[in-house]
Amino acid sequence: MKASMKSKLEALVKRIDVLNTELSHEDVTKDMERYKKISKEHSDITPIVEIYKKFQKITLDITDAKELLSDPEMKVFAQEEIEKGEAGIEEVETELLKLLIPKDDDDEKNIFIEIRAGAGGDESALFVGDIYRMYTRYAERMGWKIEIISSNSSEAGGFKEVIMKVMGSGVYAKLKFESGGHRVQRVPDTETQGRIHTSACTVAVLAEADEISDVDINPADIRIDTYRASGAGGQHINKTDSAVRITHLPTGIVVECQDDRSQHRNKAQAMSVLAARIKDNQIKEQQNQIASERKSLIGSGDRSERIRTYNFPQGRITDHRINLTLYKVDYIMDGDLTELIEALTAEHQADLLAQIEKE
Repeated sequence: MKASMKSKLEALVKRIDVLNTELSHEDVTKDMERYKKISKEHSDITPIVEIYKKFQKITLDITDAKELLSDPEMKVFAQEEIEKGEAGIEEVETELLKLLIPKDDDDEKNIFIEIRAGAGGDESALFVGDIYRMYTRYAERMGWKIEIISSNSSEAGGFKEVIMKVMGSGVYAKLKFESGGHRVQRVPDTETQGRIHTSACTVAVLAEADEISDVDINPADIRIDTYRASGAGGQHINKTDSAVRITHLPTGIVVECQDDRSQHRNKAQAMSVLAARIKDNQIKEQQNQIASERKSLIGSGDRSERIRTYNFPQGRITDHRINLTLYKVDYIMDGDLTELIEALTAEHQADLLAQIEKE
């Protein structure tokens, strides 16, 4: 084990002793906010410390076994113990590295998914509809809840744009690598000569801000317009100004919400989306300021990146960031994203592990 890694682990052992002392104080629950913070840190550190103590025990067992090598009667037994211990050390070190991977604070948060048509006209709008259904079906498999925030249907079917909120356990952790350009290659239903067309859409995955107060939104910096919702919705939706458009003047971000009959609810949803977008911009600015030695295998999540191609004639889907090709496009479009998401997560973790080992 590298000295730097050992130093980090020794520091965690000392830290958990401090946390144990703090949690044992009788007045610890007087400040519930502090109590929650201490408890969370304690639960995060405990598994790492336990594995490190296991590492220390195996190391001590190997040392004891080596001392027995000079005894002819114990030499065979000692050698077996050393080999067993060295194999255990390797396994425990790998486990420790995984536990030391920095946690993404947003992993457990709900998300907004924004899907917009790109190049390809009507076919692109149809593709947006397909991608929307793909995420919807995956969410159903995961037991998550979905709420449409805003949608703009295309005359030929599908959507020019659709924004949805996905709520559940570990939503952002599973779908955070979906941001980017998605490309489809297939023969449209309207194509009479069987030619393959290429079209695209963009996907943006935004973690929901814990509260709007997490993001500094000055009321003087926003303009709120109300208007009558367009499209289907019955007499009520067409007779009242229930739709809301919020413009954030400093950034130029515009959010519209008209899917609910209540103006108050539409405003609340629009403010929530606005907060998520501003937060996303702030995170990007921070990331741009940090000089990294090499780009993450997963990519920066830049909306202009082409991250994936769905080729229907060949039945394959290719994720260009990790050079993964799966011949199961129909299953994936039906929401079977598990293999794809696990591969992306594994590559991301491998990249983080490499960075930890390099330090």
